[in-house]
Amino acid sequence: MHEVGIMQSALKTTFNMAENGQASEITKIVLQVGSLSSVVPESLQSAFDSLVPHTMAANAILEIDWIEAKCHCTSCDSDFLFRDHGYICPSCNRPVLALLCGKELNIKTIEWR
Repeated sequence: MHEVGIMQSALKTTFNMAENGQASEITKIVLQVGSLSSVVPESLQSAFDSLVPHTMAANAILEIDWIEAKCHCTSCDSDFLFRDHGYICPSCNRPVLALLCGKELNIKTIEWR
């Protein structure tokens, strides 16, 4: 389960930012997770729950901002969801290699006090 390592890294970054901001407690962490990032949100939540006790994020909420993968066809200039069509454009049936979003794995926001 690589989500544990991902969450450890995200928490390390979050703790450093909160400490630099002189925070005493982290209240909320929002992560952006793309549908093609190979991350399972439930596993990420489980890792979070097991890693935060006895830390400054012990009472924090983890929010996952799920981003569906979207492709762009340069042949016919249309956008479509990857989950519905893969890399084949539904408008012109040509293969598409332009991915607009869906591989995200970022810390979007951190709230602290």
